[in-house]
Amino acid sequence: MDYGIQMFSVRDLAKEDLFNAFKKMSEIGYRKIETAGFFGHSAAEVKGMLDTLGLTLSGTHSPYQDLVDAYEETVRYHEALGNTEYIIPGADLSTKEKLDAFIENVNRIQPLLQERGIHLSYHNHAHEFRPLADGTVIYDELVGRTALGLEIDTYWAYVGGKDPVRMMEELKDRLRFIHIKDGDADGNGKPLGLGTAPVGAVYAKAADMGIPMIVESETQDPDGETEARICFAYLKKLERGRA
Repeated sequence: MDYGIQMFSVRDLAKEDLFNAFKKMSEIGYRKIETAGFFGHSAAEVKGMLDTLGLTLSGTHSPYQDLVDAYEETVRYHEALGNTEYIIPGADLSTKEKLDAFIENVNRIQPLLQERGIHLSYHNHAHEFRPLADGTVIYDELVGRTALGLEIDTYWAYVGGKDPVRMMEELKDRLRFIHIKDGDADGNGKPLGLGTAPVGAVYAKAADMGIPMIVESETQDPDGETEARICFAYLKKLERGRA
């Protein structure tokens, strides 16, 4: 199977030398890249790096505000990059007013992006599953009031008290990718296989559903490359267990 990696996992490498970071991920065995910033590089430069290494851009984690404040410039960059998956990595939805404004904007922007061949999705953390002061649950509002694609971060769903496997089943028609990720129930992330999240069950469900799996390991202990290697080895172990 081809696995992807969210480049935030190796931000220590990426901020110093993006091409080298891509190269190291390719050498480990990752075949798909989900970016977390472009570090001042043009779209042509980033695309050239990926093409040289034979890597596929699975999508980008890119700011919501860029779509609001600089829509045309942002879209042109992603078109030049060849990106078809614009994933909002999170947003300040801490009040009902902010949430309503966000929903209004994405409902306006999403069909415009679709016309340009770009899918718009949302990536969760844990707080979207916890009620706001008025009882509103952010994730329920996003699912119910928008047509956003969903990138379920299965670890943060777990921290938020959800069953990520059940979520994948229930939301399969909206599911674009998952982040496969590990850590403890208190929000302390760890590389795959070293935490208490239901990684094995998530892996099996994603494999059965044909949902692309993107690794994210955020703690960089002792560094991002080491964690990326641990995660890839664990995925291959799970893969062999299904053979």
